[in-house]
Amino acid sequence: MKIGKVISIEHDKFKIKLSSEIITNSLHISGETYYFGNIGGYVKIKNSLNEWIICEIISIFNNDNNSDDQYSALPNRDIIAKPIGSLSSKNDNFKLGISIFPSIYSNVEIITHENMNHILSNDNEQDSAGQVHSHINIGTSKNLINYPVKISIDKLFNIHSAILGNSGSGKSNTISTILQAIIEKKNFSAECAKIVIFDVNGEYENAIENKKENGIKIKYFKPNIDKKDIKEIKKTNPKKNIPKPFYLPHFLLDLDEWADFLLATEAPQKLFFKQVRQESIILKKISNNKKKLGNYIKCRITSLVEETLKVADNDTSVITTSRNLLYKIESIIKNDKINKTAGIEKFIKEFIGKCNLEYGQNKELKKHIDGISNDENINRDKYNTLRNKKIKANSYFDYKFIQTAAEWTLLEEEAKGNKRIREHTSTMISRLEHFTQDDECKFMRDGNKIKSKKGFYDQLFEDNQIVIIDTSELNPYSLETLTSVTSRILFDYKKEANNRNKEPIHLILDEAHRYIKKDTKYIIKENIFEKISREGRKFAIYLMVSSQRPSELSETVLSQCGNFIIHRIQSQIDMNFIANIMPFFSDDFRNKIKLSVPGEALMFGNFVPMPLQVKIKKANPEPKSKNCNIPEEWFKKR
Repeated sequence: MKIGKVISIEHDKFKIKLSSEIITNSLHISGETYYFGNIGGYVKIKNSLNEWIICEIISIFNNDNNSDDQYSALPNRDIIAKPIGSLSSKNDNFKLGISIFPSIYSNVEIITHENMNHILSNDNEQDSAGQVHSHINIGTSKNLINYPVKISIDKLFNIHSAILGNSGSGKSNTISTILQAIIEKKNFSAECAKIVIFDVNGEYENAIENKKENGIKIKYFKPNIDKKDIKEIKKTNPKKNIPKPFYLPHFLLDLDEWADFLLATEAPQKLFFKQVRQESIILKKISNNKKKLGNYIKCRITSLVEETLKVADNDTSVITTSRNLLYKIESIIKNDKINKTAGIEKFIKEFIGKCNLEYGQNKELKKHIDGISNDENINRDKYNTLRNKKIKANSYFDYKFIQTAAEWTLLEEEAKGNKRIREHTSTMISRLEHFTQDDECKFMRDGNKIKSKKGFYDQLFEDNQIVIIDTSELNPYSLETLTSVTSRILFDYKKEANNRNKEPIHLILDEAHRYIKKDTKYIIKENIFEKISREGRKFAIYLMVSSQRPSELSETVLSQCGNFIIHRIQSQIDMNFIANIMPFFSDDFRNKIKLSVPGEALMFGNFVPMPLQVKIKKANPEPKSKNCNIPEEWFKKR
């Protein structure tokens, strides 16, 4: 239906005079109510190619200059409309941007629901049994009141996406609504759908439920949960889903990930831990063979003393340094049950006794060392073979050996003359102690049953589609380790798989600014999320990034996102950051985002043909993200 005419044309806006016969902002056509006279509404204008130019209303004003009565019942209204794209009248295809402008005095018409269906490609949903689903209903249009907005499943999930907004703006609800809409579809494939949610605030367990009627299976994990915790949950809340223990075996961490976890700030510290890891692997390998272990440690002691003699430049240095070294070794032996079982304690006492020399007698010490080196009971060749053997990445080692391995490595560096090695590695050693003893790291220490990347993959996706990992109780270091290592292992698994474009994996990164950081202090580690954002599409692994602080996110990750759902953002810093990485981000977008209320969002990107303001559906059930009702808490009866 015609509602007016174009009276002015500029490259980025049209001025339209509404018909004086139209008094209200709505019309009733074929039983449908259409709202067109509100900011953000849509109209259409035909050009010479018979295409519909789709425009968004950005301004409405009274232009009744010739009327003496400013309260006339038939006011002369003008509107300003911004062209968005064109809709072909031949094949109903919509494209952003326009090539041919309309002529002046062209008729202006309202956009019908049928037009919007063509624009949003919502008319080809297949929902009968056995057919592929193409869309999900995410909410209703803010501009076309009550018009349901459907988005393409393929275009939403086949590229990285970002869901941004202040705390309380509706991000968790949006994620829950999307997932609920997906799992309510029939024929959701148990074999092919793989979704992992890093639930930083423990919100989604309540919102994402098992759908028995659709065969949907969801697995809940929680790091460091034990039998006592599970028993308490069953007792206090029998209907609650019982989380399973989540394991991230420490030996699956690569060298860069270990360096990051141990706060290694320099490359030499990374190399130091590489030696520690190799020592741990060797000790584990020979720990059950007393003969091999005894030979190894005897040769280790001898080699350390030999290194000490090489760097000593006088008699005093020889005696003092060698004594200090041997006493440190004796201390390690006394505190290490494994070494005691190999008969090393007796050997070290005899060794120290023979090295109890007076100053000026260093030749006797050298003679003693030579005697041990040539001893028939010590096999130096086997020792050298163990030491020089190249260790494969992700080789299994028992964490119980790691502190002993660190001590041996420290002694080796000191024997070579690196007297400040303990000072330079003090933070790393403290972190190693934290790893081996603190309950916070149990999920990394207790995963001995998982021996490979395949085992880790099976832990997550054995006969289920959605995985929720509740990380709400982890400290920042453990959180960053869990999220980055899990993502890296899944990425490696997909890269090594033969079906690289099958069985996609989607990682939903809640509160992503806590572990996908723009600036990292420890630059020796590559950001795995940046790598996935650049290369993940080739191997069917995708990110959905959710954050309340976009300015703290990695620019690389955010710039690789093709879909955006932006809730209200008040911070000018965050808004500027988004604008800087998106060249098409306009002042109009800023205004829409600032004026959004909780639950509303501006959507743009590959998954929608044109930017849309949408009121997101309320998830049912809702995630645990509601604000506290202060008056209700303060004034309720006790």
